[in-house]
Amino acid sequence: MTTPAVHPVDERLPAGRLTALGLQHVLVIYAGAVAVPLIVGRALQLTPHQVAMLISADLFCCGIVTLIQSFGMTRWFGIKLPVMMGVTFAAVGPMVAFANAMPGVEGARAIFGAIIGSGIVAMLIAPAISKMLRFFPPVVTGTIIAIIGISLMRVGVGWALGGPASMAQSVNGPALVRMVDAARAAAEARGTDVGKLIGPIPMVDNPAYGALDTLAISAAVLVFILLLVRFGRGFVANISVLLGIVAGCVVAVALGKMDFHKVAQADWFAFVTPLAFGMPTFDIVMILTMSLVMVVVMIESTGMFLALSEITGKPIGQAELAAGLRTDGLGTVIGGFFNTFPYTSFSQNVGLVGVTGVRSRWVCVAAGLIMVVLGLLPKMGALVESVPSFVLGGAGLVMFGMVAATGIRILTAVDFKGNRNNLYIVALSIGFGMLPLVAPRWMQQMMHELHPLLESGILLTAISAVLLNLYFNGLGGDARDAIEAAKAAEAH
Repeated sequence: MTTPAVHPVDERLPAGRLTALGLQHVLVIYAGAVAVPLIVGRALQLTPHQVAMLISADLFCCGIVTLIQSFGMTRWFGIKLPVMMGVTFAAVGPMVAFANAMPGVEGARAIFGAIIGSGIVAMLIAPAISKMLRFFPPVVTGTIIAIIGISLMRVGVGWALGGPASMAQSVNGPALVRMVDAARAAAEARGTDVGKLIGPIPMVDNPAYGALDTLAISAAVLVFILLLVRFGRGFVANISVLLGIVAGCVVAVALGKMDFHKVAQADWFAFVTPLAFGMPTFDIVMILTMSLVMVVVMIESTGMFLALSEITGKPIGQAELAAGLRTDGLGTVIGGFFNTFPYTSFSQNVGLVGVTGVRSRWVCVAAGLIMVVLGLLPKMGALVESVPSFVLGGAGLVMFGMVAATGIRILTAVDFKGNRNNLYIVALSIGFGMLPLVAPRWMQQMMHELHPLLESGILLTAISAVLLNLYFNGLGGDARDAIEAAKAAEAH
């Protein structure tokens, strides 16, 4: 049997087939690609126009970084395999925490500064990441990914209900005025100061929070996605989340709960403006936080690359692996420069390569070009921004729940019976990660500079899981276990 002159990875397909297959990759990545700018943009309390700008920048950078990864850019960047690059969900938790602490344009500039700084760190440490795999066995990787999903579920539930839990009630102004007047009159009668008000601050329910009509639409989106997953086949099942969002939008339009005036006002074509929010600001704690997230991201990317190497039958060595990981860092720097977020390989698309059997990296090159074009069409960004949050709620529960489920699946391979210490690693790490969720102000008595670090449950889980694993299990682990765990991480 003769060896083909051109490896299937490097095979150039006819233009029509290349375009169709590239568009399929775009559709698979699209829902995940636009979710992060929606989450972070709304957490930052940016205007609809600014959120739409984030979405356009994200699509544009997805394309640029995909081109670098799949086509290659010198021997230092690009693994030259069929890889689609998208924003990682692993960074959402810390970024939302940053946004809550510092909303608005100033918060955006700080986040972009942290992203650029962590991207530079990632490029510098890329060659050493493969040597760090032993620090991330399945008990660590599974726990981190599980807490990522658990943390993000709060966002999905907020979408479905109409906002974060704090929006469920607001202060009842007239009742509060009457309460203050009564307290003042009683104090004057006694000839004393008012002092503290007796009783709780009067609150009134927000009628828009948890409204049954919008909640029904979120539930309908969820049910539609589950039907597609259960009865759909192949490509339809792969884009079930995207189709669910489209169906939810159709219902919202029919009920008069979604309009397109922002889409009509948006330009047809516009270049993505770098540093559109101004010069980034660089906070060392925020950079450290994002750098630790990038280490986890690159560990996952290592698994994706090795899995893709097996699927395509093209071996990769240390140099190729380092080039791929270095592109994660470069893509993150590009993302921060163009007002968007950290990038990593999307495992959904790795799975698509296995399903279709098409191994050519030129398919992802074509997909990258399509993403670049989409990023240059502001109407696309405005259309995505117009999607009501309650439509995204049903899809968010699926997307974020799958992330948590992936972590749990990885943990099923952990030996808990023979090594009971692993139970303590998982239990305590998840406990630390839940602190910011159940007690958001648990760190208020600590140094303010540490707050961005301590507000991230994902980061707390990552640090505690690594340290506890070292304490209980030492450094005797095999890197192959960590690679298998990373391969199993099919959700970002």
